[in-house]
Amino acid sequence: MYSSGQYRGKAKTSNKANKPLKALLHTGAMSAIQHSQELKGYYIRKTAEGKNQMLVINNVCNKLIHRVFACVRRKEKYKDFYSPVVA
Repeated sequence: MYSSGQYRGKAKTSNKANKPLKALLHTGAMSAIQHSQELKGYYIRKTAEGKNQMLVINNVCNKLIHRVFACVRRKEKYKDFYSPVVA
């Protein structure tokens, strides 16, 4: 008998999920971790704390989604304040 949080089976993507979109978000998060100093620092810090790598990548996906929706809501282009300004 399993209680909440005790399931030991393989984690699967829900059948209701948009799998191609989820794959694109994962790819975008991996790229963001490599190229954004802020997100790279976040990834390194959380994995050093002992967090699961996939959990941290999902958190980065969530951060990217929030940034996209903020840009749409404000009707502005994205400004990365952590990258050097190219003149």
